[in-house]
Amino acid sequence: MPGTLHRSPRKAKGAGAERREEILAAALRLFGEYGLYGVSTRQIAQAVGVSQPTLYAYFTSKDEIAAELHARAFRELEARLKLGVRDVDTLEAVAASLRIYIDFGLENPDAYRVAFMIEGPHGRVAVEGPADESDVSVPGHTAFDILRRMIADLHRRGLGAGDDPERMAQSIWAGMHGLVSLLIARPGFPWVEREALVAGHVRMLAAMAMRRDG
Repeated sequence: MPGTLHRSPRKAKGAGAERREEILAAALRLFGEYGLYGVSTRQIAQAVGVSQPTLYAYFTSKDEIAAELHARAFRELEARLKLGVRDVDTLEAVAASLRIYIDFGLENPDAYRVAFMIEGPHGRVAVEGPADESDVSVPGHTAFDILRRMIADLHRRGLGAGDDPERMAQSIWAGMHGLVSLLIARPGFPWVEREALVAGHVRMLAAMAMRRDG
């Protein structure tokens, strides 16, 4: 259970938007340290320096807070991918694009946990499409679609490996997530030098995506 929590000073009237951001920041920090199910709205309110009723004026539940953090994390990832994924036609360019995802996760471990590593209704926003896609939120689909389009474009130009770009995109996504989640969840494991590990991993995944002639 969270122990002594830092309290934010009371906000004057008209500072509601700032207070909302403080609630989200406190919740993100607490979720990252104790997990979604180890934190209550009372503890979030205490960390911010407000009462539970005041917190409920901004968010109706802990799940609503988690849903907002989940969507924000994916929007940030989407923005980074859109900015960094351009014309990709070499192994180095594919590796650089994949590195964007991994760097995001390692630079924002608490946000990554909420987006990818915590089960719950915050990540299950209904989307149009097959019923089995309802387990992934709209922001999650949007971010994944950037990788999907990149792999599909490689295939369209005859540069992609394999016969199923959708399966390839999902395999690469899983490969990136596996490394990020392990590095976040198991920092005490005797990993090799991190930069060498990350660079080698993204190059391996990029090589898997590219067609090899000869």
